[in-house]
Amino acid sequence: MKKSTKLIIVFVVLGVLGAAGAGAFLYFKQPIPSKDGKPVAAEAPKKKPAKYVSLDKVIVMLRKSPGENQAHYISTDLVLSTTAEQEKKVKDDLPMLRSVAVRALSAHSMSEAQELTVEKYAEQLNSTFAATYDKDKLEKPFSEVMIGKLIIE
Repeated sequence: MKKSTKLIIVFVVLGVLGAAGAGAFLYFKQPIPSKDGKPVAAEAPKKKPAKYVSLDKVIVMLRKSPGENQAHYISTDLVLSTTAEQEKKVKDDLPMLRSVAVRALSAHSMSEAQELTVEKYAEQLNSTFAATYDKDKLEKPFSEVMIGKLIIE
């Protein structure tokens, strides 16, 4: 056989092997079906690690109930869950967030404040912050507000 014929055969064999390898790669890349025949979902994309920004010492005087002379206070530390990209924006918004938290918490009287759970306080603050950002037509730079400390005195 001529040298050029051998060379052509080698290239054809390499082409067939390359196509077989590419086909095998694509075949094994497909999701594996489960027992019921439906394909298993691919792994969910990994969440970005959370960053936490604290808003400390939010102190609010509660409204007085009729006939009550003593002043009562709420002191709370808030924790905002965000991403590394949004952390600076959250820190820039802390003065505004403090003002909104004070406004929301100062609407309670002592009896109302004692009845609320920590989850209810967090829920109220989350909805108040979301409403504030919606009103200003801004993107909220954190996903949730958590209560780090809550003292009702």
